[in-house]
Amino acid sequence: MGILGRTKGARRRRQVVFSKDVLKIDRPAEVRKIVAFIRERVHSWRRKGIVIGLSGGVDSALSTALSVEAVGKDKVLALLLPDRDSSPQSAEFALEQARALGIEALTIDITPVLEAFGTYEKRDAVAKSIYPDFGDGHKLKITLPADILNRDGYNFFTLTTIDPEGGTRTTRLTGDQTQGIVAATNTKHRTRMMAQYYHAEKLNYLVCGATNRCEALQGLFVKYGDGGVDIEPIAHLYKDQVFQLAEHMGVIPEILSRAPCPDTYSAPVTDEEWFFRMPLKTLDLLLYAWENKIEMPEICRVMELEEDQVRRAFRDFASKHQATEHLRHFPPSLL
Repeated sequence: MGILGRTKGARRRRQVVFSKDVLKIDRPAEVRKIVAFIRERVHSWRRKGIVIGLSGGVDSALSTALSVEAVGKDKVLALLLPDRDSSPQSAEFALEQARALGIEALTIDITPVLEAFGTYEKRDAVAKSIYPDFGDGHKLKITLPADILNRDGYNFFTLTTIDPEGGTRTTRLTGDQTQGIVAATNTKHRTRMMAQYYHAEKLNYLVCGATNRCEALQGLFVKYGDGGVDIEPIAHLYKDQVFQLAEHMGVIPEILSRAPCPDTYSAPVTDEEWFFRMPLKTLDLLLYAWENKIEMPEICRVMELEEDQVRRAFRDFASKHQATEHLRHFPPSLL
């Protein structure tokens, strides 16, 4: 089935009244459903508990809280897996969340593994090929064109570099340059997953993921990285629903108020800048409308958008979904 092997089925659901409240959920009922799912997986696979990567973001905080509810705080191990590019705030918030839940948390700095592989060297080589003076003290990030609703634009990435004095430079990347940076960066996700499976196999635990529905539908996860887990308990929840449930589960306010970000580049970047190209609340409703085939006039009326704006968003959704279809399935075989 893969990470989200029910997309077509979702589009066959009964027609619902589309409104700005369409994503509101019965929080206690949703908790019960997810907790039952986690508990059943742990028991049926004869595992003793759960390992989860706790990043300091809302998705992993929610998945961790739900895991604790399902199996108990003594059977959940949180791993903090920073590297030298990670924001110190991420570890601070993750530790605070672990303390609030009363669970064990181990910090494993993956920087040495990444240095041995050449992650930073390979990534920074792309920046140096464009700006030869890029070096120590410089930071970088890549982003997609902003404001997809109001202007057409292809999914070409832009590189932004920041020098030690705070000066910035930007340039549009070629496909090969983008792939070079992304391929190097993705080794971070896969290294983190290697650490999680080491501890999971040592303890006979399963590895719990934290991919939400928006990420799953559009392929914002790394195959055999953050997508390479045993269970995905929140992959059916849109981001707004994640926040609803996180608040209900008592996720700490610092995480709830933090802008979602990948925290993998040396320069700060939000999920909106890096990938989604629109505010998350707008994304959620439009993605729901796209997935459930809501009629165009109804979308425009409820969201107060023009038809051209909606069509731009839908083209972007369809393009990303199609380009990442292989990520949501097991590898093809002759079995």
